[in-house]
Amino acid sequence: MPILVKLDDRLQERGMTLTELAERVGITLANLSILKTGKAKAIRFSTLEAICRELECQPGDLLGYDRAD
Repeated sequence: MPILVKLDDRLQERGMTLTELAERVGITLANLSILKTGKAKAIRFSTLEAICRELECQPGDLLGYDRAD
């Protein structure tokens, strides 16, 4: 999939665990894990907003695009 999820990098920079982020954002650890591994097919803007708020980042800090030629 050409969309890259860089959630691990942001979590490490903030010294936060995936479990802690899930609790702060109010989503299940399982759903956050699916997002982190790049297996999610979609993300709600409200979820993205909550993640960005807790990690003090922009959506572009979490998501990237890898154009495969």
